Amino acid sequence: MRGRVKAAARLRLRAWAAAMLSFIRRFSPLNFSFLLLAGIVNAIGVTLFLAPVQLYDSGMSGTSMLLSQVTPLSLSVFLLILNVPLLLYGLKRQGAVFTVYAIFSVTIYSAAAWLITDVLPIDVSIVSPLAGTDLFLCAIFGGIISGVGSGVAIRYGGAMDGIEVMAVIFARRIGLSVGVFVMIYNIALYIICGIAIGSWILPLYSIVTYAAASKTVDFVVDGLDSAKSAMIITTRPEEISEAISSEFRIGITIISAEGYYSKERKTILYAVVNRFQIVKLKKLIKSIDPNAYVTVTLISDLMHGSKEK
Repeated sequence: MRGRVKAAARLRLRAWAAAMLSFIRRFSPLNFSFLLLAGIVNAIGVTLFLAPVQLYDSGMSGTSMLLSQVTPLSLSVFLLILNVPLLLYGLKRQGAVFTVYAIFSVTIYSAAAWLITDVLPIDVSIVSPLAGTDLFLCAIFGGIISGVGSGVAIRYGGAMDGIEVMAVIFARRIGLSVGVFVMIYNIALYIICGIAIGSWILPLYSIVTYAAASKTVDFVVDGLDSAKSAMIITTRPEEISEAISSEFRIGITIISAEGYYSKERKTILYAVVNRFQIVKLKKLIKSIDPNAYVTVTLISDLMHGSKEK
């Protein structure tokens, strides 16, 4: 009997060890390396440019900055208190790998912020050590640098702020998109900041920071040369396909279709070009079929497999 119990315990232990090993293999050392870099970069942008002149970041980071000004607790403490519970709350929705990556990113951000403000011999108590008291420079460079950190974190599977997780969970329940939810939260945050400090100058400059950071995140995540997809509904598919293929040397997907009202047989052509080719593409289509219906959509990400040999 005891032998069977011990054997069952060993089997459970082996199963648990195998499951843990499988879980660990889902993580990438490269991702952790870039998330480490992202946390440090984000901390540099916030602690060297924004916090010294009392400008505010967005999301939970900005909330932490405000709370650190009106309570005895430091920025690094609030970063953990506000972000980690939100990330853990979103564990079921976002998955364990993302949650671990995101908590790691936030922890590095918090630790780096503590090192810069409390350990390293850098005076960030009154003015920015790099931009002085110039609010515009602090807003722009603080936003860009923290945006690079946030963008790198997103690109490598993590996140630097729990507000996105909160938006994914709650936005649809109240009839909002994730982007609108985050924007409303940040607007409310800046209004509260203005009321708390009795001035609107710093919150207004913080909007500049938010805009700079948002654009930087888009650039880091999507890249400069974002592709565009063109969907062309035409009755002359062969001619248009041949012209596009000859001009741009790209692949084209052909889809058969039928007009709802006219019941006329038509063809949908789907092609992906870069932003420099889109004007020429539209002129080319119009020269062949002036009645073609064309829609152009921005592609934020693109992945394709290798051709079979």
